[in-house]
Amino acid sequence: MLSSWLRAIRIRFLLASVIAVSNGLAIAYWKTGTIDPLYAALTYVGVLFLHTSVDLLNDYWDHKRGIDSATTRTKFSGGTGVLPENLLTPRAVYAAGVIFLILGASIGAYFVAVRGVTIAVILGFAVVAIYFYSTSIVNAGLGELFVAIKGAMIVLGTFFVQLAAIEPAALYVGAIVGILSATVLFVNSFPDFEADRSKGRRTLVGVLGKKAAARAFPLFIFAAYAMIVAGILLGFTKIYSLISLVSIPFAAKSIMSLRKDQQSIDKLMPAMASAVTYSRITGFLLALSLLF
Repeated sequence: MLSSWLRAIRIRFLLASVIAVSNGLAIAYWKTGTIDPLYAALTYVGVLFLHTSVDLLNDYWDHKRGIDSATTRTKFSGGTGVLPENLLTPRAVYAAGVIFLILGASIGAYFVAVRGVTIAVILGFAVVAIYFYSTSIVNAGLGELFVAIKGAMIVLGTFFVQLAAIEPAALYVGAIVGILSATVLFVNSFPDFEADRSKGRRTLVGVLGKKAAARAFPLFIFAAYAMIVAGILLGFTKIYSLISLVSIPFAAKSIMSLRKDQQSIDKLMPAMASAVTYSRITGFLLALSLLF
């Protein structure tokens, strides 16, 4: 039972939120030379609870709509499989998703009490968007945009919790982190293209079509790298942030793999694996570079 819940929560994908919070804390430390460890710990826990909620609710709604039953599951796409395989009940997964949403929102409510209206706006966006992500947001073809905004909000919210202030660098780095997360979602949508379209789910890949989406994919990666480099000149990142570019080989492999074949799931695996590795390395090293 525990293994089924860990699978449903998608532990390895929670790293994206850990990286986002870490970037927010790194900017706070850069600007002040200190962070509040209790607030930092609560931020990590609250954000992870909210991330877990969106994953569980996504699994529930994809099962209800029959999407998971129509996909070929991989390590990166096609859902967790716990509902089609009857390892957990839909009711239990939905209830757990709502409970994690309430727990995450409760920690957020504490920060609203101590930090004010700005956190209330960020928290309100998060709660509404998480609950409606797998229905209204995705149906409108806005999944990638939501994930990008979510990443940016986590960085900004983490910084604000620490300093009760808005910092341009937090907004800027948040945008980079958001693009990294959207990149992973984008490439992981390729294997589910037919199933998503047949069940009325609109991803950006579904809107563009596979060939056009494969041509557009490098723009995500170029945008992230360009912002890191430009940020040095603008004072929003540091010269040390160039260390993030060591992920270029993984980005290049993902681009080339996707360009070669957008149909075969087996041949899409290297593109998805490399995109995840690229995103994690870039985001982690970016946070680390801000501490130097």
